[in-house]
Amino acid sequence: MLDFFKGYKKFAIGFGILCAVIIAIIYSVLNVEKPLPIYQPSQVDTTLVDSTIQYVKKYHKIADFSLTNQNGKTITQNDYKDKIYVADFFFTTCQTICPIMTDHMLAIQKEIITDDEVKLLSHSVTPVIDSVAQLKKYALQKGVNDKKWNLVTGDKKQIYELARKSYLAVKSDGNGDKYDMIHTENFMLIDKKRQIRGFYDGTNPEAISELLNDIKTLKKEYK
Repeated sequence: MLDFFKGYKKFAIGFGILCAVIIAIIYSVLNVEKPLPIYQPSQVDTTLVDSTIQYVKKYHKIADFSLTNQNGKTITQNDYKDKIYVADFFFTTCQTICPIMTDHMLAIQKEIITDDEVKLLSHSVTPVIDSVAQLKKYALQKGVNDKKWNLVTGDKKQIYELARKSYLAVKSDGNGDKYDMIHTENFMLIDKKRQIRGFYDGTNPEAISELLNDIKTLKKEYK
């Protein structure tokens, strides 16, 4: 009888160890940080995507661009090479959601100010009004750091195509001007491969917190 219990004791110890290992494995799997999704045009609200690419299910990237920032400098995709960045669309005379979006971009700027891996990019949707001088005035008023954040203006058609065909972020206005548009509150998180990794409500503080956390998650992909 005693030998039976000794054998049972060994079995119980072995079974306990096995259970502990299984629990540890399950805990480890459940707590592995999942990578951020890579967004494709087919996954996004069709009102934000140009009809010519709504069917695209893979390989979507931000197109090449050439625009002018608040200092009169030409900004291209090369200025964001090997960078993670947050992009949005705004205009300096907007009195509704833009001031809130700008304040939240400033909050992001504060968090990434010493992080050489992350930058910001804001596109004017009224480039005729938002000249270099106007952007510079706005940048100075708001506290934009030139090393971290470019406010860009340029050819309206190019900006429209970037919004609709690259960033999947802007609705067309339909007021008669083929390239006129209205912007949305969306912030887009772009990775080092120029892929969209997240959309966030730029007017919502909770979404900004989520964005900042997602930047940390995305950075881990490059370690």
